[in-house]
Amino acid sequence: MFAAPPAVTAEVFAEIPEKYRKRGTPNHWIDVQFPGQDIPSFLEGPCFDAAGNLWVVDIPWGRLFRIKPGGTVSLEMEYDGHPNGLKFMDDGRALIADGQNGLMLFDPAKGAVEPYCTRDLLEPFLGLNDLTVARNGDVWFTDMGLSGLQNPNGRLYKLSGADKLECMLDNLPSPNGLVFNKAETVLYLACTRTNAVWKCPIMPDGSLRKVGVFVQLSGGTSGPDGLAIDRDDNLVVCHNGFGAAWIFSAVRGEPILRINSPRGIYTTNCAFGGPENKTLFITESSSGTVLKAELEVPGRQLYSRIL
Repeated sequence: MFAAPPAVTAEVFAEIPEKYRKRGTPNHWIDVQFPGQDIPSFLEGPCFDAAGNLWVVDIPWGRLFRIKPGGTVSLEMEYDGHPNGLKFMDDGRALIADGQNGLMLFDPAKGAVEPYCTRDLLEPFLGLNDLTVARNGDVWFTDMGLSGLQNPNGRLYKLSGADKLECMLDNLPSPNGLVFNKAETVLYLACTRTNAVWKCPIMPDGSLRKVGVFVQLSGGTSGPDGLAIDRDDNLVVCHNGFGAAWIFSAVRGEPILRINSPRGIYTTNCAFGGPENKTLFITESSSGTVLKAELEVPGRQLYSRIL
């Protein structure tokens, strides 16, 4: 459909040290997701705090790692859960989309993780996956569980304040990463097992209407996972199971750059950081590695916006 875009290869920014890798230990999440495999860590949820440190979660082992700007990794939290998505708030605390427990609140100063929103009225969540926070403080999060084409029962929620929970979309096949455009008039939603990213226009009354496919991918062993928006409103898509992240133009959805992983194929999520947010950081989950790609280099433009 489109010509192949330019391609670059990311470099390794940081790796989980061997002392933090759990080997040969039984784990139910791994037994379900990767039966018969030894998974010493599985990284997700990259997010920067106000001090410029990059945090990542380790899903099967319930851990939160902090990575300093120089790449030094430290284990900051371990608890009984399956953290997947992570977003820091202005007060220094972070919300965690936890597949086992629901929406959790992490306070680095206290070293504590506490429940924040754990069910829809009396109904437990299927298994939360990722989240994003709007400028007005509303928290949008995906409830994926084991949904897929065989059982499209995933959901997209919005939490306003501390107690107003709304299901914005239902009957979704594996809703995963999500991100707003800069104007917050559109929510992009990765539906992993359809290998597609949906475009969800936000109506003046706050509802989602005229939802459609913005990007249709192919190949890989999974599908689109984490999403991000660059400074020109282009959409970054981590293609889990393909070993790459793609950048698609804001209006046409045309691929304008491919960023390849130098390690494994589980490119699950990403976040912009570094000076002026010009560097894209990508979790390669299976190798316990965080990759980075400098997208704006002085004297060299890797890609440009296509209208």
